[in-house]
Amino acid sequence: MSKIRLAIAGVGNCASSLIQGIYYYARKREEVSGLMFEDVGGYKPWDIEVVAAWDIDERKVGKDVAEAIFSEPNCTAVFEPSVPKTGVRVRMGKVLDGYASHMANYPPERSFVLAREKEDELEDVVRVLKESGAEVLINYVPVGSEEAARFYAEACLRAGVSFINGMPTFIVSDPQWAKRFEEEGIPAVGDDIKSQVGATIVHRTLVQLFLERGVKIDRTYQLNFGGNTDFLNMLERDRLRTKKISKTQAVSSLIPYQMDPFSIHIGPSDWVPWLKDRKIAYIRIEGRLFGDVPMYVELKLDVEDSPNSAGSMIDAIRCCKLARDRGIAGPLYSISAYTMKHPPVQYPDWQARKMVEEFISGERER
Repeated sequence: MSKIRLAIAGVGNCASSLIQGIYYYARKREEVSGLMFEDVGGYKPWDIEVVAAWDIDERKVGKDVAEAIFSEPNCTAVFEPSVPKTGVRVRMGKVLDGYASHMANYPPERSFVLAREKEDELEDVVRVLKESGAEVLINYVPVGSEEAARFYAEACLRAGVSFINGMPTFIVSDPQWAKRFEEEGIPAVGDDIKSQVGATIVHRTLVQLFLERGVKIDRTYQLNFGGNTDFLNMLERDRLRTKKISKTQAVSSLIPYQMDPFSIHIGPSDWVPWLKDRKIAYIRIEGRLFGDVPMYVELKLDVEDSPNSAGSMIDAIRCCKLARDRGIAGPLYSISAYTMKHPPVQYPDWQARKMVEEFISGERER
């Protein structure tokens, strides 16, 4: 198979885990584990090649991608330390609303340092995408970067590049944006990456269990905290609007009856720096079973956040490339429902999995 030529906007922890994973699986081809799909239409994880990248942090801009993914403030697990030089230099992205100002007020290993290079304008990003031969761009800009997310989506439309929106700015799930990608003949996946086994998928699975066993759900919450820059960024609560909507609808969309909005609470709660890239989630579901007798479930989830995200993204990338090979345009409903919190159409996870399998085999168009 040909290589999947990938561009990345935002070289943070998620990008670090993804790129480490490409080389990790290339090295361990005979003993592959930890993947939802080892093969996607003939494409393996090691068929992905990074050809362009943007960031706005001084400690990453100008460096080879292989070096930038291990630069501060990145703090995710290093499971593949020998990532070779890629020959791809991290370019200075368009700043816009790409960072929260309070992030400059923390110790260097956790703070944000704005690079002083000239920003790439829209025409620069379009040119680089075309010259590099990029086929897919991942949007990894921080939560709350609404303008920046749309900036890279627009660049993809003008360059004919597929867009995978890993962040909770509603683009692929927005009918107007979706129509534009379809009209331009470009497949897209989004919005807001749903981790391999993260708080959202676990919460959804428990809710589905309650519903299937006839338990009426009265109240539920999901509280998340961690130590990476994603949680630091989200201390500015104004940046959380779409994130809370995305995470809440990912769960509430499964419940076939109306719940009091005050009875369902889902969202980030705090930043604990020593946790680094670990994310801890507390989930509680209260309900009534036979005879309206009350019961509840409480659960604690403790994961390394960014590899968990990369486990889903590696499949989204390959499905996007498969769609391009087949001439499919617009939102990819199957892989979006399986790997994203806020897809264009929500499906139960078992159904989304089946849809992805059908898409890969060619039984389903998108």
